[in-house]
Amino acid sequence: MGQKEPAELLELSTDTRDILESNRLRPLWEVQEDFGHVFDEMQADIWKWEDIQAAIDGIESDVPIAELPPGFQRRVAVPINAGLNTAVSNTIYVGIQTVSPGETAPAHRHGANAMRFAIDGHEDMKTVVAGEEFPMEDNDLITTPQWEWHDHVNDSDETAAWLDVLDLPLILDSMSRSNVFENHELERQPVTKTQGYWDSQYGRGRPANEKSGDIPGPFQGTREPTPPYRFGWDEMLETLEQRVENDDPDPHDGYSVAYVNPSTGREPLFPTMSFRAQLLQEATDPHFHNAVEVYFVVEGEGATHVDGEALEWAERDIFVVPPDAPHHHDPDGEAVLLGMTDRPVFEAFNFYAEATPAE
Repeated sequence: MGQKEPAELLELSTDTRDILESNRLRPLWEVQEDFGHVFDEMQADIWKWEDIQAAIDGIESDVPIAELPPGFQRRVAVPINAGLNTAVSNTIYVGIQTVSPGETAPAHRHGANAMRFAIDGHEDMKTVVAGEEFPMEDNDLITTPQWEWHDHVNDSDETAAWLDVLDLPLILDSMSRSNVFENHELERQPVTKTQGYWDSQYGRGRPANEKSGDIPGPFQGTREPTPPYRFGWDEMLETLEQRVENDDPDPHDGYSVAYVNPSTGREPLFPTMSFRAQLLQEATDPHFHNAVEVYFVVEGEGATHVDGEALEWAERDIFVVPPDAPHHHDPDGEAVLLGMTDRPVFEAFNFYAEATPAE
C-alpha cells in the first residue's frame, strides 16, 4: 500500500476548516515546516477559549492520531499571531493538543525544550518522559527536556487537552542542519522507572557523586540540564497564596511564583523559556520590555492593555504581549495567569531591557 500525501491523508471537514481560519488557528502539520523563519510585525493578540475548543473538537473528530503522517505526529491546533505565519511569536510556539480515550501520541524526542500544562486532565492521562509516567491532572505542568523520549497515553474515558509550549521557532532555525527530531522504534517507550522517581532525585535529595552538565543525546551543554519533572498545581497554588498572605505584590506583575529548574532551584525552567504562576488582585502599573510574554488564563477574567488596545480575557483564553509594547493588567476581581516568556534568551546575552513609559 503506497504512502499517502499529507494533504490527502489529513483532509479536514469544511466546518473545521472554517473554524480554524476564522479564529487564526492552524493544524500543527500545516505550519511545522515554517518554524525557524523570522517574520516581522508581531502584534498583540488573543485567542478565545470557546473558539479554540471548537477547533480542537473539530480536529479530533476529523483526524485520529493513527492517521497522522510521520513527523511530529501530534494533533494540535496552533494559535497564529495576526502579524506572523506560524506561531504566537518568533521564539515561542504554543499549541493546544488533544488525545482521545484509548489513544497514544507515539514516542519521539527532539532538540527543542517543551512543557505541557494540563487543561482538561485526568489521573489516567499520562505523559511518559525518560521512562516515567507523569499523570496530567488539571493545571499540572510537566517538563519535557531536550532529547528525552516522550509519548502521551490516554487511559481515561475522557478526551485530554493541554498546552504545548516549546522553543521550536528558535531552535529549528539555529539547528536546521542538525538532527533535531527522532521517532522511537516503539509506539510507547518502555516504562523503566516508578512514578515519583524524578521527583525523588530533585528537591529532597540528590544522587551522590553525580556529574553535572551531562545532557542525553548528541549535544553537550555547559548548564545544568532541566530534568523531567511534574509540578503539581495544588502545591504551586499554595505557594502563590502564601505569597499573597506574606509579601507585597510586584507593581507590574502582581504576585508571582516561578517554575524553577529542579536541578538548580533557580530560574529559568529552561535555558530559553521561563514560566510563572501569577495572581492578580488589582490593576498593575504599565511597563515594557524587549522580551515576548504569552499568557494562559487559569482562572478569572479581566483585560490587559497593550499600546492602548484592550485584550479582554476570561478563563482558558490565550493572549500575547509583543516586545517593546507598554502594557498593564486589569483583573475583574482576582485572576490567576500562567505567564511564559523568552526573557532567558535575552538575559544570556545581557540584552534584556525593561522600563516604564514616560509620564
